[in-house]
Amino acid sequence: MAKLEHGEGDLYSQSLRAKVFNQLQNDILNGKFEPGESLTEIKLSEELGVSRTPIREAIRQLELEGLVQSIPNKGAVVTGISSKDIEDIYTIRMMVEGLAARWAAEKITDEELEEMKEALEFEEFYTMKNDTQHLLRFDSRFHEIIYKACKSKPLMHTLSTFHHYVQRARSASFSSPGRAQKVLEEHKAILQAIMDRDPERAEKLTTEHVRNASINLLKQSGEMIILKD
Repeated sequence: MAKLEHGEGDLYSQSLRAKVFNQLQNDILNGKFEPGESLTEIKLSEELGVSRTPIREAIRQLELEGLVQSIPNKGAVVTGISSKDIEDIYTIRMMVEGLAARWAAEKITDEELEEMKEALEFEEFYTMKNDTQHLLRFDSRFHEIIYKACKSKPLMHTLSTFHHYVQRARSASFSSPGRAQKVLEEHKAILQAIMDRDPERAEKLTTEHVRNASINLLKQSGEMIILKD
């Protein structure tokens, strides 16, 4: 684990706390820390090259996020994201992400449209190269622009958090044969609907896109579930 850079003053203190939290959150979501594993302040302090104070504060925030749990005599234990959490996240996304696309079609700026086009061009490039790591980056970028373009801070925060929390699941989903190409086609259709300023079509296509991602993920994990409208 790379050590974090140091600085001075209150702004540095706030920045350091955020960096420590983001580092630990990503390590949990990426599977570096597995469920049931204890987070030791002293060990993390040495690995990150920071005092125990920002470590302790980050762990408290992780507990609020539901990613760790304080257990007597064991300290902070990783709970992570369960398969049930992922199922719930995709179900909620199906219910609200279409709304973000609807509002984006109504409120998106020309600059944001250009950003979407650029993200999609990179996504297509890395789809052709079968480069999952970079593909995931621009897949995320595409969705993040929609969240930003909907001009709703609560919706943007909720969906951005959800999208980040299922990054491992998304990586697994992209590894299934033909899924990356299918995602690209779905994204192109969503972009066209938003460019056409067609809120209803943008909402419908986005909801279908999230549903397809959920179905594909369930197939990957060998589970079966009936997703109701």
